Amino acid sequence: MRPVYLDNNATTRADPEVVQAMLPFFRDNFGNPSSTHDLGAAADVAASRARLQLQTLIGAELDHEIIFTSGGTESDNAAILSALDVLHDRTDIVISAVEHPAVLTLCAHLEKTQAVTVHKIPVDRHGRLDLDAYRAALTPRVAIVSIMWANNETGTIFPLGKLAELAKEVGAFFHTDAVQAVGKTPMDLKSTAIDMLSLSGHKLHGPKGIGALYVRRDVPFSSLIKGGRQERDRRAGTENTPGIVGLGMAAELALKSMNDVATRVKSLRDRLENGIVQAIQNATVTGDPLARLPNTANIAFDPIEAEAIVHLLNREGIACSSGSACTCGSLKQSHVLSAMKVAHSAVRFSLSRDNGEADVDRVLEVMPAIVQKLRDCPSPGADRVSAEDVQRNLASAAAEQAAAHEP
Repeated sequence: MRPVYLDNNATTRADPEVVQAMLPFFRDNFGNPSSTHDLGAAADVAASRARLQLQTLIGAELDHEIIFTSGGTESDNAAILSALDVLHDRTDIVISAVEHPAVLTLCAHLEKTQAVTVHKIPVDRHGRLDLDAYRAALTPRVAIVSIMWANNETGTIFPLGKLAELAKEVGAFFHTDAVQAVGKTPMDLKSTAIDMLSLSGHKLHGPKGIGALYVRRDVPFSSLIKGGRQERDRRAGTENTPGIVGLGMAAELALKSMNDVATRVKSLRDRLENGIVQAIQNATVTGDPLARLPNTANIAFDPIEAEAIVHLLNREGIACSSGSACTCGSLKQSHVLSAMKVAHSAVRFSLSRDNGEADVDRVLEVMPAIVQKLRDCPSPGADRVSAEDVQRNLASAAAEQAAAHEP
């Protein structure tokens, strides 16, 4: 049975064209882009081409507004720390309550170790930002606003154009973690007030370990990594040429497939959601119904734990993820769903251009029985299926599957 991969918001398969583009820079064109000989020059030309490919995808005005990094986490850290360094007389940061841990963890660390105040803006039950609370948090003390373009769990898209303009009114920098949005939704950064944007290669069918930070040309920037003079003195360290080339090719392919994601992939996502909601009682789609990534479906199945569904789907060869994380044997509420006041029973299905009708059919085939089996699991004295119930149910399901395959 062909595996079904629906966890593309976690990572994507590197496109074969991306891999082919990278290979020469491990073998033949292996020179250091900072070297002045021919091998170095060839690597530098390839990196410059990749910068142009990425500039085109995100709609930057200039290619040198692109700084190559190791990925989204480094880009997020570099943007926030640079703003605090440049606007050193300002001590406030504004973020949403549903940011990625790359932002949340850094901000929590800064609150503990420095005289920094972090304002977490709440969201409603659809994951939409509280605009009144956002406006109230914007004061001349704010150094930077960091609001994600689209949420990684629900796919909810934030109104960044308006948010960035409001931040500019108080003289704050505006950064967005666009790791989930790049390649899935059109961008034209040069026509916005966005100062900085983070992205990651492995989220758009590129390689892992490479990303970029867009820094608008008139925005002063303080480098996170000190050392050599690479990336115009903004990010020290020998350039990851194969990764950069792979990211550039991934950007080019993402631009070509943008319409496919917006139409065919979205249609698959909608059919998956509609099929599940129609077949399973009390299945609810979370996130903003009007402003959401075209590939992301986050569906709640009260009163069972999402981890149980994910494990049983995995046994059927279907890869997806949950809005909760398993820590030390207990099921922990997703901070995103908690902020939305959604029960922690949501499963995330995230599609890509690699998916087709057969993948959706397979999920719709097995989901009703899985959910019903878990809902029938006894849970004495509790309204929800507990972690212990989950483990018992998984063991029972494994035994049943083994028996079904016996001759």
